[in-house]
Amino acid sequence: MSDDDTLLRHVGGTEYSWCKAVPTGTGITVLALLVSKQPELSNLQNALQRIQTSHPIINSNLHFDPNTRTFSFLTRPDPRLQIQPFDLQSTAQILRDLQTPENDGVSPFQLVLEHELNRNSWRDPDDADVFFASLYSLSEAQWALVLRFHTAVCDRTAAAALLRGLLSEMGGECDGGGGAKRELGENGEGSLGIEEIIPKGKADKPFWARGVDMVGYSLNSFRLAKLDFKDPNSPRQSRVVRLQMNPLDTERLLTGCTSRGIKLCGALAAAGLIAARSSKDLPHHQKEKYAVVILTDCRSILEPPLSNRHLGFYHSAILNTHDIAGEETLWEVATRSYTSFSNAKNSNKHFSDMSDLNYLMCKAIENPGLTPSSSLRTAFISVFEDPIVDQTDEMQLEIGLEDCIGCSSVHGVGPSIAIFDTIRDGSLDCSIVFPSPLHSREQMQDLIDHMKKIIVDGCVSVHE
Repeated sequence: MSDDDTLLRHVGGTEYSWCKAVPTGTGITVLALLVSKQPELSNLQNALQRIQTSHPIINSNLHFDPNTRTFSFLTRPDPRLQIQPFDLQSTAQILRDLQTPENDGVSPFQLVLEHELNRNSWRDPDDADVFFASLYSLSEAQWALVLRFHTAVCDRTAAAALLRGLLSEMGGECDGGGGAKRELGENGEGSLGIEEIIPKGKADKPFWARGVDMVGYSLNSFRLAKLDFKDPNSPRQSRVVRLQMNPLDTERLLTGCTSRGIKLCGALAAAGLIAARSSKDLPHHQKEKYAVVILTDCRSILEPPLSNRHLGFYHSAILNTHDIAGEETLWEVATRSYTSFSNAKNSNKHFSDMSDLNYLMCKAIENPGLTPSSSLRTAFISVFEDPIVDQTDEMQLEIGLEDCIGCSSVHGVGPSIAIFDTIRDGSLDCSIVFPSPLHSREQMQDLIDHMKKIIVDGCVSVHE
């Protein structure tokens, strides 16, 4: 701790992989709120600064030392966030610049979300803030508040906690998420990376086993099927399509998962795999091998366990591959997908394989030619083990919250489709992020429409 109370901490292994990934385009986390009541700018900024005070990790700079080639967080005690406002004229100009034939029919709110997903403040990581906020005037009756984070300090669980804290602040409850800071003890938030608090022995792996796994992951990558690439050469951006289901279909889907002892992530992965396989003109019996990444929040199983309001990146990934033929059904593939994930998690692979997957991610960034068509695609699909569950409450009604999307960019290293799922008021709402023009919006919309049909048909037949 220096004289000005600035805290410096070197990043951990998982955080380092995000520091390498974000300059290439993957790992920009965005939380976007569409509201029908104009926020008062000074009140909103004060609310966000109070949240920064409660969560020092998002009041940090990301510093890169070119001599040691290391990244560090420089955390200061005083909040410094300044909201960037865009009035009607400047917002309209941004939307005009985003209008292309491919974006026809996309709502202004979603275009602003995509615009922020591709605003990369970390191409030069030397002393860049990790948290930014913008307020867009979409019309005389709608505004978009967008919070943008470096994923190393804000995973999906952290973003959900920030949303709850912000709604409390905007609704007049001046908690600001400060309860999280009180729960953390003397170490304080952001003082430890995930690798430092893995339970003893859980990440252990014999040297020879680590070598075999590394070779296996590397060789398998050349055998994996991909969704057809539309344009692998042009510069890329992240785009979003949404898969939304009504409460009845959502209830049937969740009931189908529960009755089989699996989770929603298995069904979403299965629908994606079947849709991808059927998008190709292949013989019915021919199998294709696809990679699935399921991300699990480790907070509750760390030592010490962390609250869901503890900001940072505390997810881990489990990668499995699945052979998909033309005749397989939703529930067959869903059960197989989730069982593979569950068995791997029970074997602690989310801890023991963490350094391996981080290393391979960094190697793909440094050597894109190791991936098909230099696409940087490391898997077909990624999905979270558990969805975010949200119910409309008085605070949301008070601020006129009409829509909310939280997701992260994937146009650097990553999957072809990344699913960010929420159960909102009993309805499934998935924001699905993909790299464009590697894949086109039309291609992805067709895929998502097919996924939805597979899910609905599979659930209706079971229900009947």
